[in-house]
Amino acid sequence: MPLVPLRPLLEAANKYGYAQGAFNVNSVAQIKAVIEVHEMLRSPLLIQGAELGNGFMGGRTDFINSTLEDKRVGAKKIGDWVRKYAENASIPIALHLDHGTNLDAVIAAIDGGYTSVMIDGSHLPYDQNVEITREVVKYAHARGVTVEGELGILAGVEDHVFSESSTYTNPLQAIDFIRKTEVDSLAISYGTMHGPVKGKNVKLRKEIVIAIKEILQHEGIVCAIVSHGSSKVPKYIVDEINLLGGIVSNAGGISTSEIQQAIQAGIAKINVDTDIRLAVTRNMREFFYKNPLKRDSSSIGAIYQLMEENKKQVDPRAFITPIMETVTDGVVPDEDVAAIVKCIEKGVKEVVGTSIVEFGSVGKAPLVECTSLDEMILKYKQPALSI
Repeated sequence: MPLVPLRPLLEAANKYGYAQGAFNVNSVAQIKAVIEVHEMLRSPLLIQGAELGNGFMGGRTDFINSTLEDKRVGAKKIGDWVRKYAENASIPIALHLDHGTNLDAVIAAIDGGYTSVMIDGSHLPYDQNVEITREVVKYAHARGVTVEGELGILAGVEDHVFSESSTYTNPLQAIDFIRKTEVDSLAISYGTMHGPVKGKNVKLRKEIVIAIKEILQHEGIVCAIVSHGSSKVPKYIVDEINLLGGIVSNAGGISTSEIQQAIQAGIAKINVDTDIRLAVTRNMREFFYKNPLKRDSSSIGAIYQLMEENKKQVDPRAFITPIMETVTDGVVPDEDVAAIVKCIEKGVKEVVGTSIVEFGSVGKAPLVECTSLDEMILKYKQPALSI
């Protein structure tokens, strides 16, 4: 099935009262695994490539320093691999740029085959956020591509996104932002945080979601509300990492009950990244623990060494650089590398499968009214869809 814009997936989530999971990928193995588990559960799929994730897939091991060209190369690789695995898929699949920082990064993603993009101007003064978001909407909608904006600041760390404190989204300002920019979806700040350290017993400000949704419905405005920084940071995975030699301190996430209440309040899209990182890291640590002879493997021994040198790190991108050809091009030269690929795929399926169930999207794929990019171009020209 060809890739579809994100908008139809969000409309189905809003209509049928579930949330669309959005899952970040940074390797060919992750792309394959996330598609397979969605197919198994007949759930619509939203794959996300972060801006710096594109840089990593472009071959930039120090992805924090990715150039625009790195991001352009990586976006095309992700787009090509998603389309390859989606060819025979029976579920609708959208590909979304997570945390785009500027129009150039957005263009690179769209050129690479992304059918949805996020422009994150939340760190900018309000008027500047409106301006850059409006600019991206104009460019993307002319190509049938869905756009997500962000208003309010989440605390925590994720790639280049960092803030020590949160600024909750003002519901009235959110409506003004949606009117002025014409975004399809809006990421808000209501108590979630980026990264694995969110605190214990986090209580989300669901009244913010409810207020925004009530005004949208009253005014007849179509826009989905998005939850970033929503990983659960499962205690059992953190405990296992620590037992296997890692060091993860003060970790805590958003409880399942809080997330499900947020969905009932009106959240239509939920981002998941940290949990996938944790599960994959746990799996690799477990593999080397159970197979000590593999620590000296000529092909994957360097992965073990990096894990030992970075015990506090839970992002697999810090460890898997010795097999970049496998990461970016899917090349599996021997059984040892195949074992690491299996660790990656199993970690993705564990977290993503659980999330699909908890978000309520099992079996919802047939409910999505799939629309092509060309059809969306025409729809965006209709006044009723532009507000």
